[in-house]
Amino acid sequence: MLTAFSKRRFAELPGWEAADHALAFAAFRRSAARFLDGEAKTGTLGIAAEAYRDAARAALGDAGGTARSFFETWFTPAFVVPKPEDPAARGFCTAYYEPEVEARLRPDAIFRYPLYRVPPDLVKVDDVSRPAGLDPYFRFARRRPDGLLDEYPDRGAIEAGFLDGQGLEIAWLADPVEAFFIHVQGSARLALPDGRRLRVTYAAKTGHRFTAVGRVLVEEGELTLAEADMDGIRAWLAAHPERLRALFDRNRSFIFFREAEVEDESLGPVAAAKVPLTPMASIAVDRELHTFGTPFFIDAPTLELGGAPFRRLMIAQDTGSAILGRARADIFIGSGADAGSAAGRVRHPGDFFVLLPRDLADRLP
Repeated sequence: MLTAFSKRRFAELPGWEAADHALAFAAFRRSAARFLDGEAKTGTLGIAAEAYRDAARAALGDAGGTARSFFETWFTPAFVVPKPEDPAARGFCTAYYEPEVEARLRPDAIFRYPLYRVPPDLVKVDDVSRPAGLDPYFRFARRRPDGLLDEYPDRGAIEAGFLDGQGLEIAWLADPVEAFFIHVQGSARLALPDGRRLRVTYAAKTGHRFTAVGRVLVEEGELTLAEADMDGIRAWLAAHPERLRALFDRNRSFIFFREAEVEDESLGPVAAAKVPLTPMASIAVDRELHTFGTPFFIDAPTLELGGAPFRRLMIAQDTGSAILGRARADIFIGSGADAGSAAGRVRHPGDFFVLLPRDLADRLP
C-alpha cells in the first residue's frame, strides 16, 4: 500500500524550516519506546513499525544536533495521496482538547450527571469472537447472564438508567452538556472541592457508531455549517434545553472512562498510543491505516492557530471514531476552555506529508 505516498524533499514542504521541530521531537521520543518494545502496530498502508526502530533508538540516545537535523537525518518526507481516484482531493483537519470541569465524588442536587467506569459485562470482540449478526464495526459487546454476546445498550438506554445501582460512577458533573462533550473528547480534568485534580481518560465504549450532533443540527436546518462549531453548538443547546436529551441520544456511542493522576500539567492524557499527548504536536489518525508514532508534517495555510498559518510537524499518537481516511487528522490543542474554543473552530483542508524511514522511502517511486 505504499502507493498511497509520493516521495518529496524537505525543501518542498511549505514552512518546514520554521516548524517547531523541538516540540515534535519531544513527542516522538515519548513514542520511541513503543517502537522498541513492539507495542506500535503497523497500519494497513504498510508503514512498518519495525522500520522506525533505528530512529527511535537515536531519539532515546544522544541524537546530537538539532531536532530539525534529527528528522532530516532519519527520515524522508512523502506526500500522502488522499484519494487516488480524485487528484484534486485534499486532506482535512479538525481538533480536540481536554475539558476541565468541576466535579464531585458523590452526587447531590446539582452534581448529578455521572461519568462511568467500564461495566463488568462489557467485553472486547474481534472477527473471531464477534457473534453472528453483530455489526462488524463493533469492537465491544455485552456478555449476557447466559454467557452469549449481544449488542451493548446504547446512549439512550444508559441515560435512561441501564447502569443504575452498579456503583460504576467515577464522579458527577453539574452540567449534562459538559458530560456529553467529555464523551466526545475522550478525556477530562476534574477539579474536586478539596483542591485535588482527577483525570479521566477513555477506557472503552459501547461500540455503537459515533454521530456528530453538529452534523445533525446542520442536516436538520438548525444551524448553518459555519455556525456548527463548538461555540455555536453550545449556544444552540443553551437556547433549547428541552431538546438536549433527544439530540444527544442521536449519538448512540457511549464512552467509559478510567481514572488517572494529572502528573504533568503541560501534557494531555495518555491516549490510544499509550503515551501522553503533547499539545500542538500530537494528532489523532485513522488507526487502521496509520502506524502510531509516525511523524506527519501538515500544511493547512487557511487554518490559523497561534496567529500563524498551520504548518507543523506532528506525531500520530491517538485515534477517534470520526477520524477516517489517509489524510485526516484531529489536532490535540491542549486542556481547558480556551483550548476547547480554539479546537471547536478547526475544520480546514490541508496537505499531509508523512516522514518515512529512509530505507522505507527508498521503495517509493
